[in-house]
Amino acid sequence: MTTDMNQKLDLFAARVRDASSIAIIAHNNPDGDALCSTLALARLIELNFDRHPVCVYDGNIPGYLESVPHRSDMHYWDKIAQTPFDLVIVVDTGARIQLADGDKIVAAARDLIEIDHHQKDGDPIAELNFNNPDAAATTEIIYDMMQAAQWTFDADVLNLLAVGILTDTGNFRFARRPRPLWIMAELMEHGVNPGHLMDMLLVNPRKAVLTEAAVTSRAEFFYGGRLALAIVDRSDYKNLDGKGNIIMHLLGQIRGVEFVVVLKHQRPEQIGISLRGRGVPVDDVARALGGGGHMYAAGAVVHDTLENVRARVIELFKEKR
Repeated sequence: MTTDMNQKLDLFAARVRDASSIAIIAHNNPDGDALCSTLALARLIELNFDRHPVCVYDGNIPGYLESVPHRSDMHYWDKIAQTPFDLVIVVDTGARIQLADGDKIVAAARDLIEIDHHQKDGDPIAELNFNNPDAAATTEIIYDMMQAAQWTFDADVLNLLAVGILTDTGNFRFARRPRPLWIMAELMEHGVNPGHLMDMLLVNPRKAVLTEAAVTSRAEFFYGGRLALAIVDRSDYKNLDGKGNIIMHLLGQIRGVEFVVVLKHQRPEQIGISLRGRGVPVDDVARALGGGGHMYAAGAVVHDTLENVRARVIELFKEKR
């Protein structure tokens, strides 16, 4: 462990101990890494600092994550009575805009800490941060913090960390470094069963699967079939589970498709955009839309009409022909 990491972990511990109230929040519509980073860190703080953080989210939590440990500890931001918090820890969030309405919790905080693995275009959210864009998942960073600080952990923490790594690497399909596989091997030494966790993550609500299948069947294709674009309208969005993973997975299996885009009509003139690239970067498109993410998996939220966003996205991919 480097001296810098030692110093930051000491500051982390001091700020947690000094805080009478703590909240942990990730980006809106949390995926597996966002949800499990929140819950694993909260459990580690409980075990090691005798503090009980409030786990906060905005948006929707995918049904396939319903069985992860401590799922019931998540609270919708608008149902939180206790604000402001002495300390808010922001995890797995590339930019504050990705917090959506949850940013109201962050804006009122007396102190902030950030833990994230996204590439930053601007300044970090918090001065004290544990940001590492080389990490495959935020749960990977939390694992490294836990090991470096020699924090006490339990089986729930380990399983949460494993789920975060599995989901953000697509069961290692998107892993670009060996580190997440080494961590998984170490977690297995402590009793984690990745096969069991993968089976758990395959279970989705019926309405979500049927909705995503119907949306997939209406997908459009552009530029010789290289770009697949699916639209989730307002009526379908209420049944959508999370980010539309099934849509992206199905469209990504089609021969010749290099880019998958899912546009979700979340609210009037608010369009959520999920982008995936098959070995071809899409983060530049996300940034052009005001969002961000990883090289091959990124997203954005745009406040405009669905028609305008659709046209803009198609035009941006024209440059990749």
